[in-house]
Amino acid sequence: MLLALFITAGYKKEIRDKIVSLGAHIRISSVEQNFSFDRLPFDRNQPFVEELEKNSHIKNMQFYATKVGILKTTNHVEGIVMKGIDSTFSWQLFQPHIVFGNSFAYDPDSVSNSILISKTLASKLQLKVGDKVGAYFVQEPPRQRSFMVEGIYETGLPEMDTQFVLSDLRHVQKLNDWTTSQVSGIEILIDDYTQLDVMRQEVHQNIPYSLKAETITELYPNIFEWLALSDTNAIVLLVITILVCIITMTSTFFIIILEQTKNIGILKTMGLNHKRIVKLFLIIASRLIIRGLVWGNIIALVTGVLQMMLHIIPLDPASYYVSYIPIFIQPFTLLWVNTLVFLVCLLALLAPAYYISKKISPIDAIRFEG
Repeated sequence: MLLALFITAGYKKEIRDKIVSLGAHIRISSVEQNFSFDRLPFDRNQPFVEELEKNSHIKNMQFYATKVGILKTTNHVEGIVMKGIDSTFSWQLFQPHIVFGNSFAYDPDSVSNSILISKTLASKLQLKVGDKVGAYFVQEPPRQRSFMVEGIYETGLPEMDTQFVLSDLRHVQKLNDWTTSQVSGIEILIDDYTQLDVMRQEVHQNIPYSLKAETITELYPNIFEWLALSDTNAIVLLVITILVCIITMTSTFFIIILEQTKNIGILKTMGLNHKRIVKLFLIIASRLIIRGLVWGNIIALVTGVLQMMLHIIPLDPASYYVSYIPIFIQPFTLLWVNTLVFLVCLLALLAPAYYISKKISPIDAIRFEG
């Protein structure tokens, strides 16, 4: 049960962190009905930006601009979304996904021609770190830029790896004929994912009517709906496991009663009533349950820690978006699972214990030889 919950929590956290690393928890953008990546710009120097920066739950605000284009090599062509970033971009979150090369530095005095492309695009275009590649943008007039591959990243998420290329923000601004203060959007990182909807409401209240605030669950609904299915699987597994626990404990309990039938009769002849006999057997059952919980916790924690450190059990990233089974150990999960199992098993034994102890006759019990 613990491993099922650790894996479910770890998987959801891993996928969520991948999305956040290239984006954020909340995105502010224009409200225009444009579903392409070429969104209407707005000025980054607005009063609401200063107000949001004062919010203690906001870890970072990063500005970006996007532009749809084409990367072309001698023999291959791929459509891309160029995402321009500046010094506010959180490289700390994105760095673990860079598999070759390095991130590029944002110099306020000069525009960088370095880009980061995904491993998927690099494979299709047959590019490696240090190669130069031409980018073409369909507009009036059409424009062309030459970039150098500074690094190659891999998130494992097709929605990102098949299209996003990171570049200097000023390239996109210049291609769009924008000023240096105009951006496509603002990405916000918060300190507590569980407060995502609350923080969205706070952000929404601060921004003007011409802008909107969207969470990552709204921006990538298909991924998060798919992740929600893992919760259903975990619940089904928990229910089955609890039923197995109850059946196993009940069987063990009956064996103990049968073995101690004669002792039950002796205790009854000595004046021990039904409630005290039930209490005695529940104490014995509690010891068995606690012993099982201790061993179960040890096995789950050791297995979980080994998987976290060594990634012993692999996965197919093409199907699961990650290359190994992720584990996320939560103290609260340990607490409530152990409490739940203990109480459910104990309550399940209460009725048979009371029924059997009441039905056993002292005379028949003393004569019992089995």
